[in-house]
Amino acid sequence: MTKERAGIQSVEVGFGLLDVLSKAAGPLMLRDLAAAAGMSAAKAHRYLVSFQRLQLVVQDASSTRYDLGPASLKLGLASLSRLDAVKLARERIAPLMEQIGHTLALAVWGNHGPTIVHWEESPQAVTVNLRLGDVMPLLSSATGRCFAAYLSKEAITPMLKDEIARAQRQGREDVPGSLAQARAMLDEVRRRGSARVVDTLLPGIIGFCVPVFDSDGHIALGIVALGPTGTFDPEWGGAVDRPLRAAAHQLSSDLGYAG
Repeated sequence: MTKERAGIQSVEVGFGLLDVLSKAAGPLMLRDLAAAAGMSAAKAHRYLVSFQRLQLVVQDASSTRYDLGPASLKLGLASLSRLDAVKLARERIAPLMEQIGHTLALAVWGNHGPTIVHWEESPQAVTVNLRLGDVMPLLSSATGRCFAAYLSKEAITPMLKDEIARAQRQGREDVPGSLAQARAMLDEVRRRGSARVVDTLLPGIIGFCVPVFDSDGHIALGIVALGPTGTFDPEWGGAVDRPLRAAAHQLSSDLGYAG
């Protein structure tokens, strides 16, 4: 076992108060703050006095409630400015792929639409004709549907109209045939928090895509899972969808998303 490095216990204990404030819906009374942090009011007060001197915490003079101070805001903003969503996601893709057992990819919104920027292929993967830099269609791919569901209507509507017209010329029946149908499909993506396609973009392939949000609530990237219909669990909340959602939720939280 790795020997645990020595630390300063009082710092760790005091951070519990800051953690409670960061998760609270608003300012807290001393007794409530102390109780939530699991310490006495007297002990909490001593920490809060020091935190006030450091401007990590402020106390309202009229209500006597405590809240996070300007120094906490500066630390938070500095941390957010240094976060790289794709880098954080890439670090987590390999263990997630081992858990799910299928090929995973990362996509971001590029100049021409949702673009594959990372690919982690499972040893059991079937060959798919996708490459880094490929731009995914909005209506026939899980990736496209995921991004289309969470981007503004103003940005997406012209692209949806173009794809619908193209699909009609090709006689396709596996994608929405009207803007109203497309919007109903995207409503379902938002309700489920995940997008899925079966035999739509690639024959014999199922795909899921889940959104990752940044601190402003905007979609930062999509985590994509692909696999053959014979071994890939297509169920909502199943062996693929569930861990994929959990990973996206954790990554969103680490990026500062509080929704």
